[in-house]
Amino acid sequence: MRCTNVLGTRYRFKNNQNIPTNRPLIIVTNHQSMYDIPPIIWYMRKYHPKFVSKIELGKGIPSVSYNLRHSGSALIDRKDPKQSIAELQRLAKYIEENNRSAVIFPEGTRSRTGVPKPFRTTGLKVLMKNAPSALIVPISINNSWKLLRYGKSPMGLGSHVTFDVHPPIENKGNADEVIAQIEKQIVSGVKIK
Repeated sequence: MRCTNVLGTRYRFKNNQNIPTNRPLIIVTNHQSMYDIPPIIWYMRKYHPKFVSKIELGKGIPSVSYNLRHSGSALIDRKDPKQSIAELQRLAKYIEENNRSAVIFPEGTRSRTGVPKPFRTTGLKVLMKNAPSALIVPISINNSWKLLRYGKSPMGLGSHVTFDVHPPIENKGNADEVIAQIEKQIVSGVKIK
């Protein structure tokens, strides 16, 4: 994060919510770039976030791949639904037993323009079912896509990347209705400029 400050990037992480540390969390957020991840790790560090990530990131990226493989995160193979569900179930049981948090980007892939994509609900449903005591924490991310609007080089200059934590939602009731509420909350916080 600090390296991107050289480019004029500013970060604001707004969390006015009283989120408990003594229960598991499912952090749900939109996805705009790889620069969504470090601020979540840093600002949500007391909740020990573990990520749902594509399996390809488990190899070849110094430090990142090692941490994904050894930190308890879920590495899912999008071409193998059986493996993906088993990995999500393992992560959900881990956060349930250890009061940790799982971070999922239900859009499935990042939005290169900042406009939210429709949620894919299967992964979130698996987490919710297998971590029934987890509190769901929606977060809206804005402007991180601008860092990569030209690709990896040149990087975008002067972006103001914001994270807004919304009121947590209990993991109770009809899963489809809860997910629709989460998606509406996240999308309402995304401002396209």
